[in-house]
Amino acid sequence: MYGIRQHGGKILMIEKVIIVGAAGRDFHNFNVYFKGNPRYQVIAFTGAQIPDIERRVFPPELAGEHYPNGIPIYPEAEMARLIREHRIDLVAFSYSDISHVEVMHRASVAMAEGADFILLGATYTMLKATKPVIAVCAVRTGAGKSPTTRKICEILRKLHRKVVVVRHPMPYGDLRTEVSQRFSSSDDLERYHCTIEEREEYEHLLDRGIVVYAGIDYGKILAQAEAEADIIIWDGGNNDTPFYHPDCHIVIFDPHRAGHELLYYPGETNMLMAHVAVINKVDTARPDDVDKVRRNIERYSKNPDIVLAESPVSVDDPGQIRGKRVLVVEDGPTLTHGEMPFGAATIAAQNYGAAKLVDPRPYAVGSIREAYPRFPHIGPQLPAMGYSTQQIRDLETTINAVDCDLVVYATPIDLTRILTSNKPTARVRYEYQDHGHPTLEEVLLKRMKGFLD
Repeated sequence: MYGIRQHGGKILMIEKVIIVGAAGRDFHNFNVYFKGNPRYQVIAFTGAQIPDIERRVFPPELAGEHYPNGIPIYPEAEMARLIREHRIDLVAFSYSDISHVEVMHRASVAMAEGADFILLGATYTMLKATKPVIAVCAVRTGAGKSPTTRKICEILRKLHRKVVVVRHPMPYGDLRTEVSQRFSSSDDLERYHCTIEEREEYEHLLDRGIVVYAGIDYGKILAQAEAEADIIIWDGGNNDTPFYHPDCHIVIFDPHRAGHELLYYPGETNMLMAHVAVINKVDTARPDDVDKVRRNIERYSKNPDIVLAESPVSVDDPGQIRGKRVLVVEDGPTLTHGEMPFGAATIAAQNYGAAKLVDPRPYAVGSIREAYPRFPHIGPQLPAMGYSTQQIRDLETTINAVDCDLVVYATPIDLTRILTSNKPTARVRYEYQDHGHPTLEEVLLKRMKGFLD
């Protein structure tokens, strides 16, 4: 049911809106499309995917003059009730790495309750930068964006270009303190009370002396990044599209999930927009699956450059794995909503001769135990979930309870910095590596020639 608002001396009919999100894209869509728009009144956000992001309030300081009490955030499961009770006109879907079928399930619920359902256009929500932007995106979570971002930074720094990375948002704490965050050292991770998931995206870049920005207001963040960098690297989250117009749009594909590039929102959009398509993990994927991904790119995309890449795993002392009963700890989002049944730690354990992968499920406690029925595809792997202090404690308790000889972990951060293991540990690392020609550097320099001359 339309509401009424006075604006500029006129009486306007306004649409009441729910933004369906996951603490990231939803806030950006609000900022660039709904905030200050007299046509709309946002009644609520909903939250999904990420634990404990609901039951908060998007604060009035960030929401603007039309929202003196801020905007409440509810669990997504309450969407239908909210539509009925508030007579909502419009539901705006605003998060990523969800199957096309699941998106339409949300649309069906909204429409059955009498609301319209929209997806905001990818380019419509992109901000235009005054400095060149290279976007690193993917068709699924866990495809290999982080090592690709590191490689691109390495290429550009060799050319004496100052780069900063702007990371897709992860505002999981006090939203008032997360409007614009600049990370230049590990001290900043403590200052902003970062979760494991945030550390995983920032720490590997900080260790290489690369400045990282993140937050909520990507207009403010862009202005700060432009003042500091020659070139901005957009480091995407999940399989979301960029928040900034890219001069070079690089999209990572994962042949371990061949065909998913056509099945997940908005990963397929990234595929269709790609300037450079990187088929990653060809060293561990089946050749038939690599070929399937290539055929889909060639059939549906707009003639991007195609680069083949490997993601080789390494361990400082591989000998400590051989013959051992090991617990493998994998990147959390890759296993959970990324739906990967294994990750780099599993590959390393198998490659280096582990006697057995010990199943952590009988030992799991608290929120870690609760994750397994939510993600039934996960097998004898432990997802490194740490969205809160309590969840980090649950993760530590689970690791220490497992009856094993060695903990093999492949999280992007050094887990031993934030939790204590009562067993020996082995950290698995993985880096971007070209698989033949053209290389990523060759293609990137060709695409960015006008900006690097």
